[in-house]
Amino acid sequence: MNLVIETRQLSRHFGNVAALDKIDIRIRQGEFVAIMGASGSGKTTLMNILTCMDTLSSGQLLLDNEDVSAFDEDQRRLFRADKMGLVFQQFHLIPYLSALENVMLAQHYHSVVDLAAAQQVLTQVGLAHRFDHLPSQLSGGEQQRVCIARALVNSPEILFADEPTGNLDEQNEQLVLALLRQLHAEGRTIVMVTHNPELGKVADRVIRLQHGKLVENTTDDMVAV
Repeated sequence: MNLVIETRQLSRHFGNVAALDKIDIRIRQGEFVAIMGASGSGKTTLMNILTCMDTLSSGQLLLDNEDVSAFDEDQRRLFRADKMGLVFQQFHLIPYLSALENVMLAQHYHSVVDLAAAQQVLTQVGLAHRFDHLPSQLSGGEQQRVCIARALVNSPEILFADEPTGNLDEQNEQLVLALLRQLHAEGRTIVMVTHNPELGKVADRVIRLQHGKLVENTTDDMVAV
């Protein structure tokens, strides 16, 4: 399979502190990968760099075979909008917009507004009966599914999920995980950050960080750790 993410000796320093130290990872198209580690391990920093929301201090980052290491802020923003869908622990829904309007807002920033496409992704995540509901009228699990629909509406090549069930109860956590598994089965590339071992079990493999260093990279025969 094609590589969609590759880092080469990627490092990120904040002053004299190495948040990430010479990280080498490769993620193939269609994989479901969990990035795991304790608080302070560097997993959120890595996610921020992979999603072009932060810059690396040294090394190289290739996304979809394109070297984005030297991109400026505008280039990173445009690349993120074109290639990525992002799901966060916090829902970040506009409270006065309906579920459908929240999804269409992502299209607006992509300069293409397509009502049918927004309806389709909301239906895909099981919310065909919630188009006109405000976030306050939705359960936590439903709000997170709106966020996933919003991330999917522009047909991104990679879906990034940062602690996507962190604010959910067990029942809604299982619903969201089932949805992620379904999206993976359909061929979607998914990169998920989590500290929860149970969530990590749904992924194809685990990339584990500890104190900014790569300590586990399961079943990846392309990278020696």
